[in-house]
Amino acid sequence: MSRSSHHIARFICAAALGYMASVPAQAQEAKPQRNIIIFVADGLRYGIVNPETAPTLATVKTQGVDFQNSHSVYPTVTTVNASVIATGHGVGDTGEWSNSLVLPPLKAEPGKVHFMENDLILKETNSLYDGNYLNEMSLLQLARAHGYQTAAVGKEGPILIQDITASDGQSTIFIDDSTGTHYEKGHAVPLDASIVEAMKTAGVETTAPDRGLNQSAGAYNMPGVQVANISQQKWFVNVTTKVLLPRFTAAGKPFALVYWSRDPDGTQHNTGDSLNVLSPGINGPTSLSAVRNASDNLQALIDTLKALGVYDNTDIFVTADHGFSTISKQSKTSYAAHQSYPDDTVKGFLPEGFLAIDLAHALNLPLFDSYNAPITVAKGEHPHNSAAIGADPANPDILALGSGGSELLYLDPAKAKDLAPKIIATLTQQDYVAALFVDDALGEIPGTLPMSAVGLKGDARTPRPAIYVSFADYALPSCVKRWGNPEVCSVMVTDSNLQQGQGNHGGFTRANTRNFMAAIGPDFKAGFANKTPVSNADITPTLAHILGFDLPSKGKLTGRVIGEALRTDEAPAAPETVAHVTRSRPAANGFVTVLESQSVGDEVYLDAAGNPGRVVGLKTQK
Repeated sequence: MSRSSHHIARFICAAALGYMASVPAQAQEAKPQRNIIIFVADGLRYGIVNPETAPTLATVKTQGVDFQNSHSVYPTVTTVNASVIATGHGVGDTGEWSNSLVLPPLKAEPGKVHFMENDLILKETNSLYDGNYLNEMSLLQLARAHGYQTAAVGKEGPILIQDITASDGQSTIFIDDSTGTHYEKGHAVPLDASIVEAMKTAGVETTAPDRGLNQSAGAYNMPGVQVANISQQKWFVNVTTKVLLPRFTAAGKPFALVYWSRDPDGTQHNTGDSLNVLSPGINGPTSLSAVRNASDNLQALIDTLKALGVYDNTDIFVTADHGFSTISKQSKTSYAAHQSYPDDTVKGFLPEGFLAIDLAHALNLPLFDSYNAPITVAKGEHPHNSAAIGADPANPDILALGSGGSELLYLDPAKAKDLAPKIIATLTQQDYVAALFVDDALGEIPGTLPMSAVGLKGDARTPRPAIYVSFADYALPSCVKRWGNPEVCSVMVTDSNLQQGQGNHGGFTRANTRNFMAAIGPDFKAGFANKTPVSNADITPTLAHILGFDLPSKGKLTGRVIGEALRTDEAPAAPETVAHVTRSRPAANGFVTVLESQSVGDEVYLDAAGNPGRVVGLKTQK
């Protein structure tokens, strides 16, 4: 151990002893209940983790349980999987359809489209649905009910989702990007005064720093970031290791903690290593430093648990919300790509909002931006974030919402039956479209599969999209030669304001559905390679089982207890896994959506979907 490590250990132990002096002796002598930590490395790909790129993560995988058949839930974006990790339910039950939701206008944000990685928007949305818009109990809420100390630390949005019913800050402790800012305006979740004082005593700033040089995505003519999110995440680590964990340990009560690392996601999105070219893309030095940053964060937590003497009583489940791809902005068939947008798009590349442009052009309908202003493509204009298509932008025929590697389409209910086949016929002509899913109520449309086939139909309360469009990807040959893994080398068309060569996710490629998952602790097997499929929906049921909690459920899209990975007196045999291939009827031009999945009992795990030849990891070739 280094001199600085010894100093940190002495500081932590002294802090814990100080707290314990005020804890009754009976509480100190009681047999401790298990502690749990969920560590989320946002956007971490399974195939990028090795002893060189991420030594701590690789060690957890080797010494604990290596979930080799891991799964993100589609659509493969952050808040979707945050809701799944929190509740153990699929998105069809939680209603977190994407990083943005279509809802009534809010005080925090006008219009219909609301970005959910924002505490103020989350709190106001939650108030629309009787204090729990997800409609399910989260693991942290359940742990609180059983007397656990609870906290969520890291990325704004997914952190509050982990215990949305506690957004007043009176029970679960929330530490995120907005901590310390505008409490009086409701922007951040408030902190108890004792925690603020403890932060001051520990020498930790009480206001979260921003991402500094890590937060600029650059522009079409200017590279993005070339540093990882080091300083902000160091602050998150300091709050956790110098304040929260010593406080929890000293109190003599078990704790449940979710730590959500912004890296490697934020750095991979904004990487400046590859402006407008596909190599190295998200496998350049900046992104790799972000992978190492997340790994080092986990090591800091482990070091603290050991210094406090609670590591051997703590189960740690490591996951990622989704995988990642390098962005492509190219298409041979898109009308939008053949227009000119001199202010912000490389000539010949797809602009942000390209799918809405293509639909409006093909259907001969007016196009408007998210503020209901008309878009004139001939003048170099294009939508941002979302677009309204139809004569009345306040009540559009189609509301198109970009979600990185997927697009969500909301249709006017009165016109949906007539519109949907026309939309699908248009989209099947585009080379950037891989998979199409439609609301079951619209009936079978050639080229598409029903949304229920991919877990998008359940007991959710928020308005559901009518159509999901997943974009095409392929593995860059030069990258595969370097890394030997097509999933690490995915190049995917995405609808966003980011540039070719930067990173995104959200698609139905195995490069996005295969996240990193591993677990270590007293209740998990050691050195166990689990080849049985698992997903983010299985985390909460498994940890609730370990803690002996019954997990209430309203919806039916629940995950399973990963029994084969647990230490028990009688080690269960690996459950049977069944592979499935579901194929749509072909569209007029032969386009089909093929879905490949696996099942364990009643649980379905989604691998990849799309037209054969357009999706990394799709084994079906024709």
